[in-house]
Amino acid sequence: MTLRETATRVDLDYRLHDAITKTEGRVFASGTQALVRMLVMQRLADRRDGIHSAGFVSGYRGSPLAGVDTELWRAKSALADHDIRFLPGINEDLAATAVSGTQRVADDPNRTVEGVFALWYGKGPGVDRAGDAIRHGHAAGASVKGGVVLVVGDDHAATSSSIPNASDMSLMGWGIPIVHPASVDEYVEFGLWSWAASRFSGAWVAFKAISETVESSRGFAVPVLPRFAVPSRGGFPEGGLGYATRDFLTPAIELRIAHRLEAIAAFARANPLDRMLVDAPGADIGIVAIGKNTKDVLEVFERAGLPQQALAEKGVRIWRPGLTFPLDRDRLGQFAHGLKHILVVEEKANLVEGQIKDAIFNWPADRRPSVWGRGSLDGSPLITALGQHRPSSLAPPLSAWLSNVRPDLAFSDRLGLFERSVSLSNAADGMRRLPYFCSGCPHNSSTRIPAGSIALAGVGCHYMASWMDRQTSGLTQMGAEGVDWVGQAAFTTTPHVFQNMGEGTYFHSGHLAIRQSIAAGHNITYKILFNDAVAMTGGQPVDGQLTVPQIARQVASEGAKRVVIVTDDTARYAGTVLDGVTIHDRLDLDPVQRELRAIKGVTVLIYDQTCAAEKRRRRKKGAYPDPARRMFINSAVCEGCGDCGKASNCLSIVPLETDLGRKRAIDQTSCNKDFSCVEGFCPSFVSVLGGGLRKQPASGRDWIAHANSLPRPSLELPDGRPHNLLVAGVGGSGIITVGAIIAMAAHLDGLEVAELDFTALAQKGGSVMCHLRIAASGSAINQPRIDWGEADGVVMGDLIVGCLPDSLGTVRKDRTRILVNTHLGSTAEFTRDPDADPRRDDLLAKVRHAAGADSVSSFDAQQLAQEQFGETTGANMVLVGHAWQQGLIPVSEAAMIQAITLNGVAVDANKRAFACGRVVAAQGIPTCATQSVTLMQPERWEALVDRRADELTRYQNASYATSYQTFVAHCAAMEQHKLKDANRFVLTKIIASALFKLMAYKDEYEVARLYSRPEFIAALRQQFEGDFELRFHLAPPFLARPRAGSAVPQKIAFGPWMLRAFAVLARLRVLRGTVFDPFGYTEERRFERRLIDDYKALVDRLLAGLSPATLDIAAKLAILPEKIRGFGHVKRANAEMAKREEQRLLQQFEAIRNPAPGRITDVA
Repeated sequence: MTLRETATRVDLDYRLHDAITKTEGRVFASGTQALVRMLVMQRLADRRDGIHSAGFVSGYRGSPLAGVDTELWRAKSALADHDIRFLPGINEDLAATAVSGTQRVADDPNRTVEGVFALWYGKGPGVDRAGDAIRHGHAAGASVKGGVVLVVGDDHAATSSSIPNASDMSLMGWGIPIVHPASVDEYVEFGLWSWAASRFSGAWVAFKAISETVESSRGFAVPVLPRFAVPSRGGFPEGGLGYATRDFLTPAIELRIAHRLEAIAAFARANPLDRMLVDAPGADIGIVAIGKNTKDVLEVFERAGLPQQALAEKGVRIWRPGLTFPLDRDRLGQFAHGLKHILVVEEKANLVEGQIKDAIFNWPADRRPSVWGRGSLDGSPLITALGQHRPSSLAPPLSAWLSNVRPDLAFSDRLGLFERSVSLSNAADGMRRLPYFCSGCPHNSSTRIPAGSIALAGVGCHYMASWMDRQTSGLTQMGAEGVDWVGQAAFTTTPHVFQNMGEGTYFHSGHLAIRQSIAAGHNITYKILFNDAVAMTGGQPVDGQLTVPQIARQVASEGAKRVVIVTDDTARYAGTVLDGVTIHDRLDLDPVQRELRAIKGVTVLIYDQTCAAEKRRRRKKGAYPDPARRMFINSAVCEGCGDCGKASNCLSIVPLETDLGRKRAIDQTSCNKDFSCVEGFCPSFVSVLGGGLRKQPASGRDWIAHANSLPRPSLELPDGRPHNLLVAGVGGSGIITVGAIIAMAAHLDGLEVAELDFTALAQKGGSVMCHLRIAASGSAINQPRIDWGEADGVVMGDLIVGCLPDSLGTVRKDRTRILVNTHLGSTAEFTRDPDADPRRDDLLAKVRHAAGADSVSSFDAQQLAQEQFGETTGANMVLVGHAWQQGLIPVSEAAMIQAITLNGVAVDANKRAFACGRVVAAQGIPTCATQSVTLMQPERWEALVDRRADELTRYQNASYATSYQTFVAHCAAMEQHKLKDANRFVLTKIIASALFKLMAYKDEYEVARLYSRPEFIAALRQQFEGDFELRFHLAPPFLARPRAGSAVPQKIAFGPWMLRAFAVLARLRVLRGTVFDPFGYTEERRFERRLIDDYKALVDRLLAGLSPATLDIAAKLAILPEKIRGFGHVKRANAEMAKREEQRLLQQFEAIRNPAPGRITDVA
């Protein structure tokens, strides 16, 4: 181990924009930033060479290139300084056509520049879509002082795509050259080479940017701008190979494309992009590795004890072609000279393997090596084309190949180093963070459909409705939404479907799908979900002018039979005239959809509500109205039924554990003020108008001063390899920022660093994993991903994400140290299942099994941040400080502080949180002065009954409470009699809680009493400050009426005067159950009283048959009333489900109690 110096020289002059514009020294850049940097460096090279050029960028966003447009907008000043124009494409093919137009500038007599170097970008499916435009553009060509680079974002593992994609074979079929960099530090070199090659050859050049490179970041030294040799143009057609359309519609176009590939080959020979990574003059075997697989292969050999020097000494040659099509045959010949066997390592298509086999097929037998790759010589599989490679997946085939061709180098005895450890299997198996709609997301409401209907999914955030029990399925390519129904409709009895489509898709190409559906005349309702942002890829605006009235007029003019607008704010359309288009409140979505599905032909529903995440961003900037209203749940009234979650589908409704079971609360920090939760049929919701959130008190402790007195940790880097740190957490919680800060700190310290973020749908509350590899200056870092068992440290910001196979798989016992945040935020499952169990203990057991209990530290970072700073936003930085003090982050404190400063967000607060984490790591969790240590003993049943009886006395009277006590005491006596010494009054405690719940049913009097208690106002004052008014959302039995098309009474908002009414009504509870009780005659109240009698009868039956053998089933039966939660129709439905479960369990109970002679009964 090499000890890091405690006083390193930190680069305090580095700025974030250096990633784009710095021309010397070192930079730290993401793949996306490197693409922007390519443009700036090309313009600088042209200025140096006296070329009066300009740059042009166009394309369409989509992972792994989702952030290209955002990075370009962020760099708009630098782009303007270097004459580079960015035009977001409406779609990929039109962007490619615009790029083609830039190459005509050279022949324009009115041109303002000599040429335009252009860059097109798009993910793999975008390449497919734009194929014809790209083919035509490439056939027309590039100008001599322009050039075109196609950045192809291939997602080999479908990390953020519907299917894996690799564009190599399509590009080769179109005759387009392909370059494939291995890592971010090669991006600028390959980009500048591509423009130079494009200018020389007239060809468009494809630049392959796969997920694992373009979504990673690295620190690297800025190279000198290259100067490229210009080969002789002898042998090429007169007039050159530059931009020309004269050969279209003639066979000459194919010849021109062929000549361009020959020119690319000539340029590559003069300016080689290939690298001989391991050169062994006497080698007899060789490996050809492509792109990032080069890094994977080198990693495998290093971990197998065969570093590059050893490979050279043992006669192994490794070649990395940078130009993968057309392959440089001269360099292939140099590489293959003297070799007996070649192994080709590439992902997906065997692009290079096929070219190698074609090239050497006719070589003389005595110098023609065998070629292995997808298969062995006997045809058996070797290197798979499936998925994405990593060192651990390549180690077995590499060793197997060596066993065949050089057994002395095989490392089968070391393959265990590449295997993933077996995880502990327990009740938490399969748990994951399901990506979900944001709090307050319009799709929570807009993707609902009427009972009996089905919906088809589309590209966009709304696709997540597919896993939300919303009768939504299917998927087409972007822009074809609903056209699959055109093919299906004629062959099914299903009369109608709904089709979801975002406005970004509509603008991209979806309007054509609507046109096709209208032409076909089938029954379909398009739901155009207008959210005022392209939220799927980061909240970008639609690439052009698009409004709801425009869409309405367009689809109406195309022939839609009916067009309606549904919105959360009908006032927005006051004064708007749209002939034939009706405006509806979102509360009327269900009846409106029922009406549309009955109309023959194509109908269109435009759902207009701004993206919740975009609202939040705009409100921070003061650019969007922020209503002075928040929701509050009176936990005493709340039944924990979950109907508010079903109504809103909102993640800001979180569990609140109380003495009376799990209730609900509003997470005010994540709430985006959608207010649809109030539609849950429950009287516990209160609107708070005015005032503001009360900032919770902070400890006031000077954490920075305290941290400064601590001893510095031992900051060590391993000898001969990087330090590997994984940070895992929930999307949107700041995990990506944490990774960026640590990586930047390592860069500022002059260390080598590679970072890779796995996000997919993380921005929707899914999983985020940040891989960080840090090495000493000048040391090599191969692939950015941490392989199985290779993590030195893991920081788990979330236990569920930390226990995913891809996270826990990086852990190796006796090597990996883990820091766990034990706080578990609400999961997507909780919106639908009020009893969803986060299984914290089972998850922790998995972690401790993986690393060893002594290697795991854990604490609740959210709780600590709340106690010490009055808010939870600093929780992640507390974890970082803790990890740093433990030595898990081997960078200097000065670099960490500077990186926090460069991040520029809540700088002082993050510094304090970092310091707090350090202190906690060194000295433990601080104990509040008001805290005391108590030993928790199991509560005796008598104490439980006394507490519940006191509450029933307040609920009704002493006589009512006594009846409760008498019944439970009888149960205890019977349980003691039946179970004798084995009894711990388990059943009695269950009965005491369940019977109390039934007897304390929340009728009008009880709701009024609970609102009249001083605890309600105290709870409000704890969360809110200032002057505020209250609105109570109730459905009084004699006043509330259902909305049209619904049987559920609509809630009515009552003002603050309701508190006085509550006080009066609470005192009238003496009428409960008497002939003077006006509410007691309703079916709901009679039903609740029957539940009490039925439960007592059930308990008597259970006690009569109680024995040690029936105790478990009896307990399951006795606890069923805990599931009868809610109000009105919600409670009735839960009671019916409980009754069905009761009947099932009673059959088991009686089977055990009275088994058939000679038969053993199975018990579920």
